[in-house]
Amino acid sequence: MTSKTVHLAVYDTLADWETGHATAWLARAGFTVRTVGTEAGKPVTTIAGIRIVPELALDELRPEDSALLILPGAEKYDEGDELAPFTAAARTFLDAGVPVAAICGATAGLAREGLLDDRAHTSAVPFYLAATGYAGAERYVEADAVTDGDLITAGPTEPVAFAREIFARLGAYEGKRDAWYRLFHDSDPAAFAELNG
Repeated sequence: MTSKTVHLAVYDTLADWETGHATAWLARAGFTVRTVGTEAGKPVTTIAGIRIVPELALDELRPEDSALLILPGAEKYDEGDELAPFTAAARTFLDAGVPVAAICGATAGLAREGLLDDRAHTSAVPFYLAATGYAGAERYVEADAVTDGDLITAGPTEPVAFAREIFARLGAYEGKRDAWYRLFHDSDPAAFAELNG
């Protein structure tokens, strides 16, 4: 991995809580997090009503400039094909051997794109993805988060497990990932000293 830039897709109805652990802690580990929207400079509004101004337009995004593409969930994934260009970008990344991490509704977008047909994956619940008509139901795994090669998936209630898988794939927090996970997932006070020791 040469790039230390992580690209976070941003779009209207983005689920704010799903990527905060990953992006904040990647930044603390020395990665640069850049936002990517349909258009650079055109604000999007998250599910919480927070406005984000994308730094980069989707058509400018190149896998060779990135360590990872993160696709957060959004209600828009269940409302039509408006976000299909983001899942098409995920295909380009995976084809180039650059990791993609998708959580919640973004997993349905990947399912529609055919990217879960041949990879182990998870999501909110199996029938959520089955409703997309995808061909990968037998590869669904009941787990907090799943990594299959360059693809990481998680359901909406697992932002901490999602972040842990991202850290592992990018080699962040070597030797401290277990403590990080126990602190933020299990509220283990002993993990604080381990993480900060």
